[in-house]
Amino acid sequence: MLRHSTAMRLLNAGVDTTVIALWLGHESVATTQIYVHADLALKERALARTAPIEATPGRYQPTDTIMAFLDNL
Repeated sequence: MLRHSTAMRLLNAGVDTTVIALWLGHESVATTQIYVHADLALKERALARTAPIEATPGRYQPTDTIMAFLDNL
């Protein structure tokens, strides 16, 4: 638990996964990727950086028509 918590805090602080892998003694950087997949906030920040400049920031909110359609599937 201590290793996982440390890795997550380092990741949230912006430390590169290769550095985390070396620091924790992982044999492969691929092992460290589980921390990237576990952190939803990191994913949200990465997606925010890909938004077009003219796009309005925020989350997508489907219309009632779309929600009704999905409910009937």
